Amino acid sequence: MEEAFDVVLGVFFQFASPSLRAEILAGMAKTLKPGGLLLLHGYAPRQVGYGTGGPPWPDHLWTLEMLRAAYPGFDVLHQADYDAEIVEGKGHSGLSALIDFVARKPA
Repeated sequence: MEEAFDVVLGVFFQFASPSLRAEILAGMAKTLKPGGLLLLHGYAPRQVGYGTGGPPWPDHLWTLEMLRAAYPGFDVLHQADYDAEIVEGKGHSGLSALIDFVARKPA
């Protein structure tokens, strides 16, 4: 669905291969209305060393540079690469390497 949604959210879909991830990110851009918001939250590559969730493959994880490159022309409203303690059940607790990315599609 092209330009169907005001907001699109993607959270922790790092089990997608890099090629599938590129398709997902492109699809998210395509489905946003002009002026719509894109919200992404996931793991940074150093997460592999923390062992507190996510896949064991660094190339499946995100960097801010990769996300900015995936959304040229978008107005980046917030971007963060940080470590935080999470408690989300067995296998997803402890220090985690997180990425937040919020951008607006050009109107």
